[in-house]
Amino acid sequence: MSGIISESPTSAHPRNGMRSFLSRLNFSTQAGLAVLLLLVLAAIFAPQLATHAPSQQSLINQLAPPGGKYLLGADQFGRDIWSRLLYGARYSLIIGFSAITIALVLGSFIGMVAGYRGGAIDIVLMQMMDVILAFPSLILGLALVALMGATVTNIVIAIAFTATPAFARIARAAVMAQRDREYVQACHAMGFSGARVLFRHILPAILPEIMVMASLWMATAVRTEASLAFIGLGLAPPTPTWGGMVREGFENILSSFHLALFPSMAILLLVLAFNLIGDGLRDAIDPRMKDVS
Repeated sequence: MSGIISESPTSAHPRNGMRSFLSRLNFSTQAGLAVLLLLVLAAIFAPQLATHAPSQQSLINQLAPPGGKYLLGADQFGRDIWSRLLYGARYSLIIGFSAITIALVLGSFIGMVAGYRGGAIDIVLMQMMDVILAFPSLILGLALVALMGATVTNIVIAIAFTATPAFARIARAAVMAQRDREYVQACHAMGFSGARVLFRHILPAILPEIMVMASLWMATAVRTEASLAFIGLGLAPPTPTWGGMVREGFENILSSFHLALFPSMAILLLVLAFNLIGDGLRDAIDPRMKDVS
């Protein structure tokens, strides 16, 4: 027993590897973080960067092309696209971060408890998650928003609900891989409670895997919010949302394609940033995955 105890808390404990994990972040992760940081700063300083109020209309400047008074042009109501993109970034980021944070906390808790306790608790919790996973995330989110109403809070709840099972699954699998490790047995031998073992010792070991899932699902949350807005279940006009701007731009796609082009590029850029971060974090967790892919 003494050999097991001396091995785990020091050299074998997974928290000691967190620093080396961060040092392995590759260029794709850094590029994704840089793009994400720029978008976050643009959203925070939208009032200073915007050239017009996002809902300010100018009928004499309807469908104005990019350049001059309007950097990226104006829409069919004469509203500045650049300003609406900046303010729209706020909604995309707030909804995405809020929804995935809720899903991460709730799903990870469910998965960790199920994986650590096992037995009937594991079966019941995972079968509940399987029921949710049986529905496509976009369809389920659409149904929830249509039922509850298109508000920021309801959209966050709908996206978080669809993402929770994914975090529960990854957390459960990671905990099951850790619960029989030597450092966990050492903690049990020293009389630590199950909650302390789970959240203080096992959680740091599985946190990198959960963060990879979070970054990838953040991209999914952005796409889901944009998709809901595109089909008319997003925030009500004149609230600037990227999906809503794409939908409005399609009404004049032949004569003024830039109306849909710029918000589509913004969505693409944000989704790409999250995917780059996710891929980089995955390679940092297991460098061998880079060679396999």
